Amino acid sequence: MVYGLGGLGSSMLIEIGQVESIFRYPVKSMGGQRLEAANLGWHGLDGDRRLAFRRMDDRSGMPWLTASKLPDLVLFAPQHPEDGALGDLLLPAHVRTPDGKEMAVFGEELAAEVGRRHGAPVQMMQLRHGIFDEATISVIASDTVREIGRLAGRSLDVRRFRPNVVVRLLRPAPFQEDEWLGGVLSFGEGDDAPAITVTMRDERCSMVNLDPDSASPAPEVMKAVVRANQNNAGIYGAVTRIGRLAVGQTIFLCATGKMERA
Repeated sequence: MVYGLGGLGSSMLIEIGQVESIFRYPVKSMGGQRLEAANLGWHGLDGDRRLAFRRMDDRSGMPWLTASKLPDLVLFAPQHPEDGALGDLLLPAHVRTPDGKEMAVFGEELAAEVGRRHGAPVQMMQLRHGIFDEATISVIASDTVREIGRLAGRSLDVRRFRPNVVVRLLRPAPFQEDEWLGGVLSFGEGDDAPAITVTMRDERCSMVNLDPDSASPAPEVMKAVVRANQNNAGIYGAVTRIGRLAVGQTIFLCATGKMERA
């Protein structure tokens, strides 16, 4: 459906699909949490990537340990105090290791375990506004993931792409997200619906090669993204209106007259 927006000149509101799933990642590069709903704040989803391991021997501007350097990180699972009661601002109390042990998130034992696997010392850090590579929120369409899987010759779990929001498109077409660049996505109806401005394409790294359940690599996945769409899959956004995200919400694109019509 396409709607005109009074007072916005040549802008128009286009229904593009629904929220299929929502994920947050309390510790950068560790396992994520699938949610039915979450608060979208000015710095992304509440509780998303507020923690990360810092490589203590790294003096660069990006000292964070990621699964690109230690694939095993995706197998560590942050645990909250009460199963099924994920408060939006609640940080995980423990992390379950790939061996099934539970360790305090800020404990020396966990830092030692991760440092041992990495081969250098690390320290858990907490940043109030999150620890992001490019932007505070990421979105991808399930059709894009399926097309990459087809090209790679395997069925892909969307968790490889570590999105915050997965979109079920009204008009199925892979890499449709590229058309949203420069527009605004709103989640739900009404003037108070949470919204993000689409700021850039999501350029992929080797993390998409990692199976989220085994950390085993499949280089053909990233090769498929490169071949199909110049290594871009999904988009990044900046929050322009805060609010509540929920699975099943209708997603609208506010597109300017200069954008390609969906």
